[in-house]
Amino acid sequence: MTATSENLKPLLWEPKNLVRAIEAAGVALWSWNVDTDALAMDDRAYDLWGIPQGDVTFEHLSAHIHPADRDRVRAAFTATRALIGAYEIDFRIMVGDELRWISARGQGDDEGMVQRIMFGIFIDVTGRKQAEEGRELLAGEMSHRVKNLLAIASGLTAISSRSTSTTSDMARELTQRLTALGRAHDLVRPVPGQTEAAAALLGDLLTVLLAPYDDLGAFSGRIRVSVPRMSVGESAATILALIVHELATNSLKYGALSVATGTLDVSCSAQDEAVTIVWTESGGPQVKAPAAAPGYGSKLVYRSVMGQLRGEIAYDWAKDGLVVTLKVNPERLAQ
Repeated sequence: MTATSENLKPLLWEPKNLVRAIEAAGVALWSWNVDTDALAMDDRAYDLWGIPQGDVTFEHLSAHIHPADRDRVRAAFTATRALIGAYEIDFRIMVGDELRWISARGQGDDEGMVQRIMFGIFIDVTGRKQAEEGRELLAGEMSHRVKNLLAIASGLTAISSRSTSTTSDMARELTQRLTALGRAHDLVRPVPGQTEAAAALLGDLLTVLLAPYDDLGAFSGRIRVSVPRMSVGESAATILALIVHELATNSLKYGALSVATGTLDVSCSAQDEAVTIVWTESGGPQVKAPAAAPGYGSKLVYRSVMGQLRGEIAYDWAKDGLVVTLKVNPERLAQ
């Protein structure tokens, strides 16, 4: 040991310097008389618990513990004397309307007990607990979203398998549907630090989803999008992506987008009771209502509109082009 460290050692153990170290670490001190239940605490401990300084017992202190943790903490403190080695108990306390997390730490097995008095510390671990809860919430939310995506992918796989006759057709349709979902997800995914629910503008969403079907690109060719400024939530964006993909795919096969002269207009009006989106095709081949039963894609659209969006959809098979009117519940659109 060097001379310098020898000179510093006395300073380390000076009471005032020990107090400085404790204060720097945010540690609050307590002692507990196991016979009388009396507690003695330093100033930081009183501030941490939000109670006035004075005589206090463990039973009195327990009244400030969160009701859901109270019995557990009482039982744990009683049991600490039988523990071998150090112990640590985390619990919540109520300071007015504020919730705080405290970690109580000490030595069990009566080690260090002096005249029937045990010693330990309190540490405010609210920040750490909030971070842990945030991670758990994020993990739960991610699990929920992954399960939803897997359920959607499973349903799309089943629909694609029934609506196609070859594996290559199935792979192509499934890939296109999943790509549409991906484009919608990119628009509504949260950004770092975002506290509000993820959302996109309806016009941006429709433009991005329809851009692949426009020979000349978005805003410049046969597809025109004209909608008022309104937000679309994450769940609604996923459903709209599936609906737009099905309508655009059918138009590309049989409707206005199947010929160079065809055009598509998507407009929207919003009222208190419903948001109405109108899909208008023109300039394409003459169309007529299908004689056969609706295909799986059409069933998917219908179920999505009626179920998730709490709306309705109507088809007008006019000779000069298909007109689809989609009415959506405004509250559902924002979710």
